[in-house]
Amino acid sequence: MNNHNETEDSGHDSMNVVPGWNEELESAFSAYNGPYLPGRVVSRHKTVCEILIPGAVVQAGISGALLRIGKQPVVGDFVVLLDQPELGSRTIVNILPRRTCLSRGASGDGSGEQLIAANIDTIFIVTSAGKDLNLRRLERYLIVVYSSGASPVILLNKTDLTDNPARMVEKIQSVAGDVPVIPLSALSKAGLGALSPYLSPGETVALIGSSGVGKSTLINAFFDEAVQKTADVRKDDEKGRHTTTVRQMFFLPNGAIVIDNPGIREIQLGDSSDGLEKAFSDIIHAARNCRFKDCTHRDEPGCAVLEAVKAGLITEERLASYLRLTDELVFQSRKSEIGLKRLEKEKYREIAVTIKKYRKFTRKP
Repeated sequence: MNNHNETEDSGHDSMNVVPGWNEELESAFSAYNGPYLPGRVVSRHKTVCEILIPGAVVQAGISGALLRIGKQPVVGDFVVLLDQPELGSRTIVNILPRRTCLSRGASGDGSGEQLIAANIDTIFIVTSAGKDLNLRRLERYLIVVYSSGASPVILLNKTDLTDNPARMVEKIQSVAGDVPVIPLSALSKAGLGALSPYLSPGETVALIGSSGVGKSTLINAFFDEAVQKTADVRKDDEKGRHTTTVRQMFFLPNGAIVIDNPGIREIQLGDSSDGLEKAFSDIIHAARNCRFKDCTHRDEPGCAVLEAVKAGLITEERLASYLRLTDELVFQSRKSEIGLKRLEKEKYREIAVTIKKYRKFTRKP
């Protein structure tokens, strides 16, 4: 466990010693009497979580009951621990209500959601000057972040690698709308002061982005020392290697909380329709003036979105991206529905087999 995640014992008042704790969580936790402790998930491994409790960071397993109902804690979750020190045992028995939750669609052919982190106030979408700067990928990140309920901020890292960072910020702003875009260099620490408003005591910030964009270097810059491993990017394609392999929470000296995430290679949207509308608010706003309510913005007469493209207010690339992502969300939704129907069929098939066996067992000779 990184020693930056340790905390001094300051009593048992959970309102003060579990960062991010609030009255709503206190109210939810008040239902538990006896050997229970409030805690927050600092890191998650296969079968064990590291949990911040009042005064310490401890390891805890996940109860069988939670696993059976598919309730999995993620980094940032506030949890209820059954504390049995006489048995040398601590077990997560429940997850308290989440305020926000960052997730993405399952990779590959899966139709479910992969939870990434919970109870986040701000998400730093980290990109870097050079080949990693990809507006279409940033649109995907924005959709996922908006869907989480957290506030997005885009960080353009490695500005020392470009002669014209202002031009890159302008490019990003063309798809970011009102989202703040902050140029900086984590390595030289230039521009870090602009992040202060998002790193207040008790606030939780998560970092997401591709491998090699400098997320771990940024964590190190916050602490002024190496607390996360970093690796050079490959020179041929500027892609990075995964130096962060586990999601982990760090506590900054001022009381802010930062969650570092492994680089994301594939950004599946999952169920992010709300996020799509916010990420493409310019297109949604223009669409209100379309002649037909069900306009697809492809070739209908009286389409205000196509008119905006002709007028240069919306780029062709951005509209094409919006249409492509809309189709992807529809496909993901259908795939999810098919998956649910298949699960229902399997469940009823199992019930039918059980009834058949029972009848055979009880049938009189």
